Amino acid sequence: MRYADAADVKRLVDEVTVKLGFRHIPLERVLCVRSRGSKARWTTARIHALSRAWQSALGLEPRYLIEVISERYDALTEEEKEKTIIHELLHIPEGFRGGFRPHKGWVTKRRIDELHRRLRGP
Repeated sequence: MRYADAADVKRLVDEVTVKLGFRHIPLERVLCVRSRGSKARWTTARIHALSRAWQSALGLEPRYLIEVISERYDALTEEEKEKTIIHELLHIPEGFRGGFRPHKGWVTKRRIDELHRRLRGP
């Protein structure tokens, strides 16, 4: 697999975070990459975190990394890209300490669609 910086994804992450009022997410600690050559069949994007052990050992504050899989993400419409980013951002908990929020009961299609309507405005 190959990774490259994804400045376009970072711009979208920043825009979505600000417009939806996700104040618990410090933009400077969310990174974005585009991968090519993933064997994942049904995955469009995923979120990674720097574990608390790594944070402690390296003396770093928590970081999250949003990876978009080029073969699937790049073919999406702008609307679907926005929803994908909303989905990944919903995994970041209020405490921003390196953990994740689960799909069950939190990262749902209904919540993503609601937030997307707010993002797009009236």
